[in-house]
Amino acid sequence: MIHKNLQQALIEQLNKEFHSAYIYLGMSAYCSKEGFNGASNWFLVQYQEEVAHGMKLFKYLEDQNVEITLPAIESVSVEFSSLLDVFEKSLAHEQYMTQNLNNLSDIAMREKDHATYNLLQWYVTEQVEEESNVNAIIDHIKLVGDNGYGLYTIDKELATRVFVDPTTAA
Repeated sequence: MIHKNLQQALIEQLNKEFHSAYIYLGMSAYCSKEGFNGASNWFLVQYQEEVAHGMKLFKYLEDQNVEITLPAIESVSVEFSSLLDVFEKSLAHEQYMTQNLNNLSDIAMREKDHATYNLLQWYVTEQVEEESNVNAIIDHIKLVGDNGYGLYTIDKELATRVFVDPTTAA
C-alpha cells in the first residue's frame, strides 16, 4: 500500500505528466505556425510520449488501488521567440521534471515503498534520454545559427521522428 503523502505526490506527478503533454502540444503548434513542420512533428511525438508516461503512472495508481483525482491541467503558452527558444524551454521543462521525479524517488525511499521506487526509476532513466535528446538538438541549432539552409536541414531531420511507446519497449 502506498502511503497517503506519496499517493498525493504521485497524483500531482500524474497531472505534471499530462501538463507536459499539453506543453509539447503548444510547442508543436508554435513550430507549425512558424513553418518548422519537422519540429512540429518532433513535438507531437513528444506529446504522445508524455501521454504514455502519464498513462503508465495512471495504471500503476489503479493497480495500487489509489483513489485517483484529476486536477485541472494548467494552460500553456504557444509563443516563443525562435526555434532555439522553444527547444531551450523544452530542456528547462525536462530538467524540472527530472527534479520532480528525483524528489518522488526520495519520498518513496523514505517510505520504504520499493515498488513505487522501482517504478520511479524507470522515469528517472527516461529523463536522462529526454534531456540528452533535447541537448543534442539545441547544440545543432546553435551550430547553424540563423542559417536558413542549416535550420531547414535540422527541421527535415526532426520530421523523421516517429512515436514508439517507451512504456512498452523492451
